Amino acid sequence: MKLISVNAGLPREVTWNGKKVTTSIWKAPVNGPVRVSRLNVAGDRQSDLAAHGGSDKAVYVYPAEHYAFWRRELATVELPPGAFGENFTTEGLSEEFRIGDRLRIGTAEFAITQPRMPCYKLAIRFGRADIVKRFLKSGRTGFYLAVVREGEVEAGDPIHLDTRPGESLTVADITRLYAADSENQEMLMLATRLSGLPESWRDYFRKRLWEPDK
Repeated sequence: MKLISVNAGLPREVTWNGKKVTTSIWKAPVNGPVRVSRLNVAGDRQSDLAAHGGSDKAVYVYPAEHYAFWRRELATVELPPGAFGENFTTEGLSEEFRIGDRLRIGTAEFAITQPRMPCYKLAIRFGRADIVKRFLKSGRTGFYLAVVREGEVEAGDPIHLDTRPGESLTVADITRLYAADSENQEMLMLATRLSGLPESWRDYFRKRLWEPDK
């Protein structure tokens, strides 16, 4: 497994449906070592801190393997590294990795926290409103990392899986639970117990548990 590209971008103002919108979804590859802090990658900044950023969403990862699928789906669109707004374009990682998995890249350490839930800014990036539903339906969501230990990373660095939690679900499991598996009470209960999953997600799944018969 390895880090293909480190991508960063600053907020920019664009027009969408006749309104001015500030977004940081446009990312470009960064050369050389890049510092990763608790909240973000050097040279990168989130625009809407209510929906993006924070310690549980410090770094967004998107597998390079998904790019072939999207090149087929979106034939007329150029897809350079960072096209999906990801900070790390990677090789060898996928949504089959688990919530809480610890990864080591360069001198930094990370923990997988949650899938990416697409918002309308993905539609802005690609200029098409249907991309949000297609992105979620595809299961190719990528995922967020928390920074366990700050450090430096660089394109080409190997990615090491250091530790795995004893009880967990995959990123794909969490996405399926969110999107469809409302009847799977066993998985919902497990999701509420995952310490590596942010509290907002656990609370969401708690609210979907059935009340026991009285």
